[in-house]
This record gives sequence, structure tokens and C-alpha cells, in this order.
Amino acid sequence: MVKLLNSKTKPYLVKLVSSMLHFQEAFTHILEIDNPGIRPCIYAMWHENQFSIYGIKDKGIVNVLISNSNDGELVATAVEEMGFRVVRGSSARKGCISATLQLIDRLKNGECAAIMMDGPHGPLHKIKGGVFKLARETGAPIVPMHWYSEEKTFVTLPSWDKMKSPFFNCHIINLYGKPIYIKENDTNEEIGEQIKASIKELVARAPEEYKKAKQQKLWEKMK
Repeated sequence: MVKLLNSKTKPYLVKLVSSMLHFQEAFTHILEIDNPGIRPCIYAMWHENQFSIYGIKDKGIVNVLISNSNDGELVATAVEEMGFRVVRGSSARKGCISATLQLIDRLKNGECAAIMMDGPHGPLHKIKGGVFKLARETGAPIVPMHWYSEEKTFVTLPSWDKMKSPFFNCHIINLYGKPIYIKENDTNEEIGEQIKASIKELVARAPEEYKKAKQQKLWEKMK
């Protein structure tokens, strides 16, 4: 079977993906709630909520880790066009170390990072070690993230992670947990439980926060 993505089709597919994102941009309305605005910080989310990064206002100082695969190249190009910075990495030891070092340098330079903690292939909601490594090496806090919408245009895709994505007009909230700083004696297991508890709390809060935002017409005030 001929691969859909190859040297000949790549430019066209990149243009297609970018066009789709630019089209959707006009219909996607994300309201940030409780973003502490710390620089540097490590925005941490489940893989299913990876598109929530679009709601971060300071895109130009946020570095997104994307795989070195051909599919990753499509995503990387689109993410860069959205205004983010990109770091390419792989699951192989060499590629993982290189990407981690790049992110550490950028965090130490005052920039932020966005990490899909259970990506790129799962298991679902199992935190990988990268987020702990970045926080320990840089002292940057981990800021848990979750997004939520009650509109029918906020669709769950049939993927392993049940990824959420807006299609056409959609009003969404981005919720942020309190910054989590790793202390010297904290174990990865302890920090992992803090992160999971924070995201669980955000999930529980989301419907009420969405209702308040709608009542206060906060999306209209964004215009």
C-alpha cells in the first residue's frame, strides 16, 4: 500500500492541515480561567486535551513537544503556524534526551513548555517521566490544564485517547490548576498523584465554571 504521506504529497497535506486549522480558528472561542501566567512554567494535560493549548494567550513563548514521525511533521508545521514554538523528539533514547535538553534550555531561558503527559501512545492517563525531569532540572512549576465545552460541536474523536476537538462554532473554557513545585524530597509518585488530583478537581469544576461564564457572557466580552 502506498503511504499517504510521502515527499510528493507532504507539501499538499501540510497546506491542507494548515488551511483547516485557520478555517476553524475563526469559530473557536476559548476562555482562560485561572491561568497563573507564570514564566517559565510547564503546562501539563492529558493527551486527549492536547488542542487546549490553542487557548493559551502567550503562544510565542510556549514550546510544544512533537514526535519526529512523518505524521508529527504535519502537526509540527501546523502548530508553528498557530504561533507556538516546536521541539521535535522521539521515543528512542537519543531523540528523547535531545528533546528534553532543548526544553530544559528554553525553560531556563524564561519560556514555557506544553506536555501531553500520557502521550504519544499511552497508556491512557499514565504520566510519563518527562514532566518530572523538566520540573526538577529547571525549578519551573507544573500547571495542570483541562478544557471543557457543553456544545455539540465539541467532538470526541474515535482515537485511543478519545481526543476532544471543536468543529465549527464552539465556546470552550480552559481551566488551570494551582502551580505545583517539586521539592527536593518529593517523589515522582507523590507529584504524579498531585497532578492527577488537580486535573480531577478541574474536571469536577468545569460544568459550573462553564455555566458561570455563559451567564456572565464572558465570551462576548472577549470580542
